[in-house]
Amino acid sequence: MSTNYANPAPLGLMGFGMTTVLLNIHNAGFFPIDSMILAMGIFYGGISQIIVGTMCFKRGDTFGTTAFTSYGLFWLTLVGLIVMPKMGLGLLKSPETFMGWYLTLWGIFTGFMYIGSRCYPMAKQVIFGSLTILFFLLAARDFTGNHMIGVIAGYEGIFVGASAIYFAMAQILNQEYGRVILPIGEPKFKKEAAKPVQTVAAAA
Repeated sequence: MSTNYANPAPLGLMGFGMTTVLLNIHNAGFFPIDSMILAMGIFYGGISQIIVGTMCFKRGDTFGTTAFTSYGLFWLTLVGLIVMPKMGLGLLKSPETFMGWYLTLWGIFTGFMYIGSRCYPMAKQVIFGSLTILFFLLAARDFTGNHMIGVIAGYEGIFVGASAIYFAMAQILNQEYGRVILPIGEPKFKKEAAKPVQTVAAAA
């Protein structure tokens, strides 16, 4: 049976990137949040990334599985936090300071993922590095109530989304043309081959 699977990462990156750009156009103050952003968060940013995470699992890609599945579920939880209090379920809207902790935890998670991304091309490192900054900026906005921090986060978030779109298109075009059309940079560290794990019985 053939195991020549397609690379699912560009699909996940596009779902993440386009949804991130749209949400942060809102954060930067250009448009109010609306059904278009929420729909993108559910379907392209959310469900598509979960599908991609499952595809990465099939390919044995632990980093991709963790990243795409987690951020897909992030988008779904974010939409849920916005929509559920308005659905007549008796649920209270989370206070902004509590949302600050939600965003802080995502920032910590992304910071660790950035460390892992340093074994991958520079374009991937830029995404995770800038996304870490975005989460902490958004957390600072919610902790302080400072509108200007939110606007700065919006512009920074547009960059995050654009960098994900760039990396997705680079992978597609470079593969299709068989040469570098859009450079993605060399990884900072080289991945070492994983050593087989011995069981207790085998070791004995």
